[in-house]
Amino acid sequence: MDMGFAMIKARIAEAEAEAGDRRRADRVAVAIEGRVRPLGEEGSEARILNISESGFMAETGADYEVGSRVWLILPGRDRANAVVKWIAGSRIGAEFAEPITVEGLRL
Repeated sequence: MDMGFAMIKARIAEAEAEAGDRRRADRVAVAIEGRVRPLGEEGSEARILNISESGFMAETGADYEVGSRVWLILPGRDRANAVVKWIAGSRIGAEFAEPITVEGLRL
C-alpha cells in the first residue's frame, strides 16, 4: 500500500474518531443535492452524504480550507451557517453554527 495513502486514511480515521467524541447528535445517511457556499462567494454543487442537527458531510469538487465559514443550501430549506472542520479529498465535514432540524431529510 502507498504510504501516503495509508497516512491519509489514518488521519481520516483519527479525525472521524475525534469528531465522534464531539458529536452531539447522530448523523443520518442521506443523498441530497445541494450547494456549499463560502461566505461572500458563489459556491459549488455538493452531494450531502450525512447530516445531523450539529453538522454534515458533503462531497464537492470545490476547494475549501479547514476553518472556512460556509453556507449549506438545501432545496426547500433556509440556508445554514457552518464551519469546515475537516477535509479528505473531495469530502468535507462541517459543524453548524446553530443546530438545525433534520426532519424530512431522512432516507
